[in-house]
Amino acid sequence: MKTRTADPVSLSDEQLLRYSRHILLPQIDIAGQQKLLAARVLLIGLGGLGSPAAIYLAASGIGHLTIADGDKVDLTNLQRQIVHTTNAVGETKTESALRTLRAINPEIDIVAVPRWLDENALREHIQNVDVVVDSSDNFATRYAVNRACVETRVPLVSGAVIRFDGQISVFVPGGPCYACLFKETNEADELCSQLGVLAPVAGIVGCIQATETLKLLLEIGESLVGKLLILDARTMEWRTLKFKRDPACPVCSTH
Repeated sequence: MKTRTADPVSLSDEQLLRYSRHILLPQIDIAGQQKLLAARVLLIGLGGLGSPAAIYLAASGIGHLTIADGDKVDLTNLQRQIVHTTNAVGETKTESALRTLRAINPEIDIVAVPRWLDENALREHIQNVDVVVDSSDNFATRYAVNRACVETRVPLVSGAVIRFDGQISVFVPGGPCYACLFKETNEADELCSQLGVLAPVAGIVGCIQATETLKLLLEIGESLVGKLLILDARTMEWRTLKFKRDPACPVCSTH
């Protein structure tokens, strides 16, 4: 997958030190780190999944990171949403996350969007990025993000967590989309505010989302396209379910 920024980014001496443990990996090297610094990623949701995903994407040197969330930091968030601190309670999540991420890596470009994006705004933002990371906590947003990614042909890294369980998958143009896996319904969401979530499970899933994003941008390894990775943290067992594109999918069959 080619990033939409054509010119490679030259690394300064300080950047060579900052990203040296990436550069030591032969699969990344200087050329790979340049790809990351040229890359554009949209992260939707700064909760339990988006917090670790945002931290690792920023620390890894994603050059242009857009973070979007329409909520404010609440005391109940702090058990798992590690990008926020106690002092941030009452602030918008984007303002809180922006401060944390800039402290971690002040060299990258971070744009904060303090609202939930409707479908028009989603398409506008998504058409300008290389990968979308969906860390939202409801099906309505996930379906809307999936539709926009299919229309703009931008890869999507999706995650979900509830109780002790986590799920991650990757959707790319030409492959099955989110709606092939989860049919659109009007059923109510099972929210962690009602059912609870073990804090580190959100961290595990968010970190895997960041990992899959970097793999897509670097074009290395084997991604979770056509696979749903499932974690049961009670037994610490992982399962992988394979699925195919639905030829009758109302979202991707027409694209």
